[in-house]
This record gives sequence, C-alpha cells and structure tokens, in this order.
Amino acid sequence: MIDTDQKLSGFISVLRAASWVAVDTEADSLHAYPEKVCLIQISTVSGDYLIDPLARINLDPLLDALSGHELIMHGADYDLRLLLKHHEFVPSAIFDTMLAARLLGLRQFGLSHLVEILLAVKLEKGAQKANWALRPLTERMERYARNDTHYLRPLSDRLKTDLDARGRLAWHQESCARLIAEASRPRPPDMDSVWRMKGSHLLARPALAILRELWRWRETEALHANKPPFFILSHEALVSIAAASSTGRSIEPFLPRRISDRRRQSLLKAIAGGLNLSPEHHPRILRSISRRPSETERRRYMDLQKRRDTRATELDIDPTLIASRAMLSDLAHDRDKHAAELMNWQRKLLEL
Repeated sequence: MIDTDQKLSGFISVLRAASWVAVDTEADSLHAYPEKVCLIQISTVSGDYLIDPLARINLDPLLDALSGHELIMHGADYDLRLLLKHHEFVPSAIFDTMLAARLLGLRQFGLSHLVEILLAVKLEKGAQKANWALRPLTERMERYARNDTHYLRPLSDRLKTDLDARGRLAWHQESCARLIAEASRPRPPDMDSVWRMKGSHLLARPALAILRELWRWRETEALHANKPPFFILSHEALVSIAAASSTGRSIEPFLPRRISDRRRQSLLKAIAGGLNLSPEHHPRILRSISRRPSETERRRYMDLQKRRDTRATELDIDPTLIASRAMLSDLAHDRDKHAAELMNWQRKLLEL
C-alpha cells in the first residue's frame, strides 16, 4: 500500500516509465455520505499497486504522471466522475474494456465474466460492497482490489485485436473520447428536480412542499451521520410521509421502528415547514410536454429504426449502441440539428 509521500515519490518514476497503465478506483458510496475515493489501483508492467488517497498524501504528482498515459479501465464512467469530482483529474485518453466488449457484441461484459471467458481466469467475488474506507484493508480486500487492474492489459490486448479485425477499433477510440468528454462535463444539480423521486408525480402541491422539506431534512441527517440517504429513510417512506402528513393522516406506519427523539423531532419540524408554506410557494407539478409527431416524422422514425436494427443485427451488437430510441425520435424531428450529436461511426451506420 502506497500511503506516504515518500513511497509515492518512489512509485512516480515507475509510473512515468511504464509502457502501459491500468487504473481503477474504489469508493465508499454504500457506507458514507458524500462518498470519497478510498483507493486507487494501478497496474503496470512492474506490478500491481494500491494508492491510499485517505492517507493525506499529495496526489498531484500521481495524477500528473497518469495524464501522460492512455489508461486502461473497465466501465470507466463512474471512476472518471469520481476522479473529476474529488481530484479534478481528466485523463488524456482511455481504453475502456467494457465498451470494447459491447462494441464486439458481447452481451455480458462485467469484468469477472470477460476475464473468465477470454483469459480463462476465475476471479474471486464478494468484496464489491466492502467498506473501502476501513484501514487496514483485509488480505481479501487487497487481493480483490489488485485483481481489478491486474488483468486489464491482457484483456485489452485481446479486445483490441478483435476490434481491429472487425474494423471497429476507430469506433472504440471515438467512443472512449466521447466518454471522457461526457464524464468531465460539469453537471450542476437542478434544485427544482433533485428532490423529486419515484412516486412524487402522484402528489399534490401541498404534499410536494412537504416532500421537498423532507428531502432537505434527509440530506442534513445523512451528512451529519456520514451515511447514505437511504440509510436514513427510503424514497418510498419520504413520499408516503409527505402524502400522509398533507392530509392529516398518521405518519407512524412509515417511520423506522427505532428512531431517536432528536431525529423524530427534526423530521416533524421539516413537515411543519412544508405545511406552513403559503400556496404560492408550493412546488409546481411537472407536466410532461409531449409533442405529437407528424405522420412524416413517424415514417422517418420507422425508417431510421429499421436501418439501425438491420445494421445492429448484421454487426451482432446492441442497437442502442448505434442510437437510442430518444435519439431516433430527435433525428426524425430535426435531422440536421441532432445528427451532429452522433459519433462519426454512428452516423455512417445510419447512413446520415
């Protein structure tokens, strides 16, 4: 485990000289709130390394060294967002093995499955939900973490060969570049929708006012307890409490069997805050604006869908890799505007 600046300094020279670099991360999103990066796994030709971001070491030299490499990753989207959010890191290039597997038509593309079927190695499972903030890591956790990057280079070599043989390597390169761009794009929260959850569309405005206050209460409680919000109260419970309290019904059936007096009182205060809001300050009910497509648009959509599905069948890949249903609808409505949102290989397959 690299957990001191001195150890990290010795590793940086190894990393800069590496001919290839595989990277993964572990976070504690199931155990803490907000989550944090708890471990960075790196494999090179020199071996497998675990870097401890919780050890208060300066990671800037590490991130600078990583930026000079194409990083081999698996299912990179979440890792890229974590590294951007917590360490402001954006790689220059990646090779995503999950994306490669999907472009080759594989329907099961988890790391363990790919390593087993392509490399004939069966990985140990069971540590996915471990608390990666705990120190020291158990031997089993360390072994699991190292395995996440240990096989990425041979796996990427196999997948790259297959992509090249099928003429899809350029597709993968463009898709990886798009993934980096999308993961590094800031996503400021929409404060009028962040608290809306499954079932909230059935609530009237007074109940929505209570639900918004309950969401704020749960966020505060989650931060105070350093626990994910669902450990405080589930979405379903929040919606049920909002509905019940807005009509004067008892909320007791929806509360945990064990709830402290302090938390109960703060929850009741949040409910009262929502109840006391004047109607003009109640949240609006969101109405989906559905535009009825014209007959011409429907024909365009069906033609695009037929082209997409035909090409997907020929290539034996998931049709949504070429274009989602939403994208087909957008293209049918305004081809010139939305065609630019597709990648070059997608446009070519759709003959746009």
